[in-house]
Amino acid sequence: MIEFTIDGKKVKATEGEFILPVALREGFDIPTLCHHEALGSDGRCRICVVEVKRGSRKRIVTSCLYPVADGIEVSTNAPDVMLVRKSVLELLYARCPEAEVLGHLAKKYGVENVRYSKDHDKGKCILCNICIRACAEIVGVSALGFSGKGMSKKVTTPFDEPSDTCIACGACVVACPTGHIFMKDDKGVRTIWKKKFPLAQCPECSRFHAPVEQLQYISKVTNVPLETLMVCQDCR
Repeated sequence: MIEFTIDGKKVKATEGEFILPVALREGFDIPTLCHHEALGSDGRCRICVVEVKRGSRKRIVTSCLYPVADGIEVSTNAPDVMLVRKSVLELLYARCPEAEVLGHLAKKYGVENVRYSKDHDKGKCILCNICIRACAEIVGVSALGFSGKGMSKKVTTPFDEPSDTCIACGACVVACPTGHIFMKDDKGVRTIWKKKFPLAQCPECSRFHAPVEQLQYISKVTNVPLETLMVCQDCR
């Protein structure tokens, strides 16, 4: 068992853990946008920075990727931490001014005047990579990826065309921390990533409940008969 302190409080963790999940478990308030319990950390948003003191040396680190160690002293709100966090939030808010979660965080951490030109053509995407990882690591489909470089970089399907791989499960929508990804169910059809997917209609109650392609995929990987999956959960 590893022992160290966070804001003066002694905490315990197991070897191999990172600071962020330990701090969140202990009730400390560290903002994060690219950390997800089901996926772990990617270190992209950079707003989870903390100060770590080891011996006489202090440094600012991303808490989601910094492993715990005996005797380190972690500060979640040191002046340098707040300065870095505020600067990162200012950049993110300038990129995605329509993202409500960024607006709330900017206000919370005192970002009042954004010094950079606001970009209104990126939607709410902060390139956190969570949707891509959820699709690949949780669903096992890998229908999404990054396209372009620099200011034109974005998350999309291959060649920015309707995907033959996407099963319209919506995992990317659920995982997205800013609400960027559009998905709509209407009259038995789900629209997502520029493609329309027919929804399965329960033979018992006639309710539309899941994309047919998603049910076909689940049947393929689990060997559960498709006929069983076509019945909604309420009627099984």
